[in-house]
Amino acid sequence: MSSADAMFNVRFCEEMLARHGDNYLGVGWTKDARYAALRYRIMLDVIRPAAAPVDLLDFGCGASHLYEYIVSQGLSNTNYSGLDLSPKFLELSRRKHPDITYYHADLMNAEVTIPEFDYIVLNGLFTYKGPLAYDAMLTYWQTLVERVFRFVRVGLAFNVVSKYVDWERDDLFHLPLETMAAFVTQKLSRHFTIRHDYNLYEYTVYVYKEPVLP
Repeated sequence: MSSADAMFNVRFCEEMLARHGDNYLGVGWTKDARYAALRYRIMLDVIRPAAAPVDLLDFGCGASHLYEYIVSQGLSNTNYSGLDLSPKFLELSRRKHPDITYYHADLMNAEVTIPEFDYIVLNGLFTYKGPLAYDAMLTYWQTLVERVFRFVRVGLAFNVVSKYVDWERDDLFHLPLETMAAFVTQKLSRHFTIRHDYNLYEYTVYVYKEPVLP
């Protein structure tokens, strides 16, 4: 799968931004803002207790709503940076938050590198597949999470749409648990947690370099 093929998600989110503006609808989420906030809380739960502040990269940061959630919750132990492929979202985020470091980097290109972070979260990158076939989206997910994990010091978080739903939508990425677990174990780490306990038709996975106990 090429970088050009992966731009479907960028185009979709930019269309939502143009239609709805700087809010949860404008980054492609539906229902209401409470569900977006729930996803932010679940994503941040990947962070293990630590005495010192941690460095976190919001991969696919969009309009930096995760950062705004962090500020609203007073989470001063998190040093936030953002990364996005969309110049429109990066311009918006930099205008709102000029003191934050943002990256424009395409890790589908194997030669591209970024700094290491304690944690990297990918919120919403693998929920919508749009016109892509399932196999193409599967390859996209596999390629990107494997490359992103190289720049993680502690843990990685990502979410996908569950197979345990009332019905499946053709434009969403319903990833079977066993398919996910087999790939993560083989290519990333056997130290992972599956969060299927929150009130959305999706699940979030935390993948760690080391086990929680030595």
